[in-house]
Amino acid sequence: MAVRPRSPVPTAPATLPTLHLAHDHTSQDVARRLRGGAWRRVGRGAYLATEVEATARRTALAHIVAVHSRLTAPHVFSHDSAALLWGLPLWTVPDVVHVYQRHRPGARRDPTTRRHLGAPAVAAVTLTGGLPATTLALTAVDCARAMTPRAALVVVDAALRAGAPRAEMLRLLALDPTGRGSARARAVVLLGDAGAESPQESALRFLLLRAGMPQPETQVRIDTPVGTFWADLGWERWRVVLEYDGRPKYADPDALIREKRRHDALVEAGWRVIRVTKEDLARPAQLVARVERLLPQDAPHIRRPHMRTM
Repeated sequence: MAVRPRSPVPTAPATLPTLHLAHDHTSQDVARRLRGGAWRRVGRGAYLATEVEATARRTALAHIVAVHSRLTAPHVFSHDSAALLWGLPLWTVPDVVHVYQRHRPGARRDPTTRRHLGAPAVAAVTLTGGLPATTLALTAVDCARAMTPRAALVVVDAALRAGAPRAEMLRLLALDPTGRGSARARAVVLLGDAGAESPQESALRFLLLRAGMPQPETQVRIDTPVGTFWADLGWERWRVVLEYDGRPKYADPDALIREKRRHDALVEAGWRVIRVTKEDLARPAQLVARVERLLPQDAPHIRRPHMRTM
C-alpha cells in the first residue's frame, strides 16, 4: 500500500452527545418538552435535544450514552457500538447497543441492548470518549466475527488505517480459533487494507475479492507528463485502476474539469480506468464483468469461500 499525499487522516473518536435524563427532571417537565418538540426520546429515560442533528450515527451514539447512564453493573461497549465510539465508518449503523457484561441481565430486559456474556481481558479494554470500550483491535475482530464480510471489511480497513496492528487482530483471533465466525474473521483481517479511504472503496474491493480476482493494490501511484496522480485501487502490473466517484467529489464547480484532465492524463499514460458509482455497487455482476474484460485471460482466479456472502 502506497501513501497518497494529503490522504485523509483516520477518523478521530466520536464526540458524544449530551443527553437529558428523566431522573434529573420531573415527569411533567419531560412531557412538556416532548410535546413542545424540544426533545426526542433516544432510549429508556433518555432524551436528546431536537436541535442536535438527527443523523443515524448521532442517534446511535446517543443510544449508547443512554445505555451507559442506566447500567449499574460493570460493562464494556463492543462490536459496532465500540466502532461508533472509535469513530470508525460502518456499512450499516446499528439500532442496538452491544456490551460485554459478566452476568445475565435482570428480569427487565431491554431488547435494544445486546449483551455478550463474559469480560474481555483488561488489556483489551480502554476508555473512548469517556466510556468503557473494547480496544481498536478487539473491536475490529468482534465486528469481523459477527458481521457479513462486506460490512466487516469496512471496519477492518478503517481500524488498520487508524493504527490497529493486524498482528494484534490475528493474535486475538488465535485465542479462540474455532469460535463462531472465526474463519471468516481471519479471512477478512488478512484481506484488510489501510489504504481504503472510505466504506465505498472497501465495498468495491470486497466485490472484486468476492469474484476471485487477485487482491488489488490501494492508492496506486501513476506518474504522467502533467503530474503524479493517485487512483483508489487497481493492478499496476496490468495498468488497470478503479476510481470510486461519490457525489460530494463534484461539489466544487471546477471539480469536473479537473477530474476530466486527470482522467485524460491517466488514459494517455497507458492506463485503463473504470469509474464506479454507488449504482454500480448495487449491480455487482455487471461491475465485475466490466473489470474482468480489462484483465488478462490468464489472471489467476482465487477461491475465497469466506467471502461468498455480501
